[in-house]
Amino acid sequence: MSRIDETKDFVPIRIAVLTVSDTRQIADDKSGQTLADRIVAAGHTLADRKIIADERDQIADQLRAWCVDDAIDVVISTGGTGLTGRDVTVEAHRDVYEKEIDAFGTVFTIVSMQKIGTSAVQSRATAGVAQGTYLFALPGSPGACKDAWDEILLKQLDYRHRPCNFVEIMPRLDEHLRRK
Repeated sequence: MSRIDETKDFVPIRIAVLTVSDTRQIADDKSGQTLADRIVAAGHTLADRKIIADERDQIADQLRAWCVDDAIDVVISTGGTGLTGRDVTVEAHRDVYEKEIDAFGTVFTIVSMQKIGTSAVQSRATAGVAQGTYLFALPGSPGACKDAWDEILLKQLDYRHRPCNFVEIMPRLDEHLRRK
């Protein structure tokens, strides 16, 4: 059963938030703000926050830039995961991934089904790893960001979470890139 091991110290991580939108500005970016607020409330550091247009190359370039930034451990994007022609965030993420975290999309769908029923089938939430950095792509609605954070990321980005979590394996994410 999932639990927090209170005998371990909390380990804050540095998280960047990327909102993918052709129309949003920081002032009206409810999804990005939802994530930023939850990141800080959990005790993590909001390392950066940007809004970028729904352009595959621009999204991938920003993800790559953050992946090589030593001040960023995790990137969470919101928006562009749907099925319309402008929704290219998933493709941009996959352009960057070294490894995909396949089960993330599945678990997100399970969480979403409890909230929005079969409409969850329209989400293409995804996650992966690149350059030792975790990358998560969430839908653009504040509700979806809240659900993904509260039900999945809050726990998996907490070093104390048992039986396992993403933070405890962070030092090994880029071991294939190091000299042997």
